[in-house]
Amino acid sequence: MTHPYYPSGNPQFNHVAMSMPGDLLDEPNRKDICDFWGEVFGFTEMPTMTIDRKRLILSCVHWDQFIFLIAEDDPMRCPRMDHFGLSVGTFEEIQGVQQRAEDYRARDPRVDLINLKMDDQGRIKIHSLYVQYLLPMMCEIQWWDIAA
Repeated sequence: MTHPYYPSGNPQFNHVAMSMPGDLLDEPNRKDICDFWGEVFGFTEMPTMTIDRKRLILSCVHWDQFIFLIAEDDPMRCPRMDHFGLSVGTFEEIQGVQQRAEDYRARDPRVDLINLKMDDQGRIKIHSLYVQYLLPMMCEIQWWDIAA
């Protein structure tokens, strides 16, 4: 069923933007950010958009979904549980994110991981975990198990 405002289909979130200190967008920190988000989530830098100490854009698997990181003198600060969310299609996919985050944390203690949990809503069971690494916000990953 489509919404009357969007007859071509439901709108989709396509990006989240966060400001950071410029020093966290220097070459070594960009490498760390790209390594983590690439290895754990499969995200990739959009290198033609990168400006040293000013901007980094991570494609979230597809070019039209991305994280936009921009340098600011007064950067974003968030409580630990402020987050942006992504969903996956299977339980095995969410388990894979958790395992890769645990593996990365074993060699880099800057990974903040809140392990997989399940919120039982009866017909719907929402599985989720939270991961944070160098960005001001955590990322929540969810898989919704909907009973037939």
